[in-house]
Amino acid sequence: MPSAIRLIPLDNMTKHHDHDFHQIVVGLSGNAEFEIEGLGGSIAALSGCIVPANHVHYYEGIGENRQLILDLPLDSHAMTGPNRELARLFDAPRFFALDEPLRLYMDFLTRELAQSHSQSGAPQTTTGDMLATTFLGCLYTRLHPHLPSRQARRLDIKALDRFIQRHLHRRLTVADLAAEACLSEAHFSECFRAQTGLTPYQYLLRQRLGTARYLLTTTDQPLSEIAASTGFANQSALSHAFRRAYNHPPSELRRMPAASNQGLAISRAP
Repeated sequence: MPSAIRLIPLDNMTKHHDHDFHQIVVGLSGNAEFEIEGLGGSIAALSGCIVPANHVHYYEGIGENRQLILDLPLDSHAMTGPNRELARLFDAPRFFALDEPLRLYMDFLTRELAQSHSQSGAPQTTTGDMLATTFLGCLYTRLHPHLPSRQARRLDIKALDRFIQRHLHRRLTVADLAAEACLSEAHFSECFRAQTGLTPYQYLLRQRLGTARYLLTTTDQPLSEIAASTGFANQSALSHAFRRAYNHPPSELRRMPAASNQGLAISRAP
């Protein structure tokens, strides 16, 4: 499927959803607030965020605003073939700011979209794909620099587990784990994936869900308290992630016999 580029304002009310394609949002004017699976941040003009596929995100435009939104299906030109390395941009949600060259490219991109629209009545598919792929490539070189001279470092996963459990309520990010390991975020992510086969975000989400599941089966804490203590934005965010991982809501787990829920395994990797 082709990539899609939209220029729209965001509503001035909080909304949330998820979708089965990756997405990048870049502010062109005004402000917006985003929270992506517990990672919150603001978007001003010429800053943005990365929303990986199937990640619940809350968003709200602040006053008058205009956003450029890239919708990137997993089988799009920008994600496959010679460009498949660019999919690593979506290993975890994150916020970013555009440097001067990317700001100039963003101005070019919006002008090209306007010209394409005026000529054909709608942006051409090939134009959108080329513009999106170029932008992703430039963003990738800034956020995920290649590290050919570095050897993969052996990480102390048990120590990271202890750190995660001590600070789970803080809504930990990949940057927090990288700092604990005394590595750059890009190098840490590369080492972690090589050692565990998972992205740091996937691993962190599994830890959060595992702790939430333990609390559900061993305590009477309200779901809202469990969400807060395991780093989820709210009860709704925990319920959505839990249902996606276990194929049933948290409330159903408490109704199951003890023997049944002890043997329950994650049926879908977060």
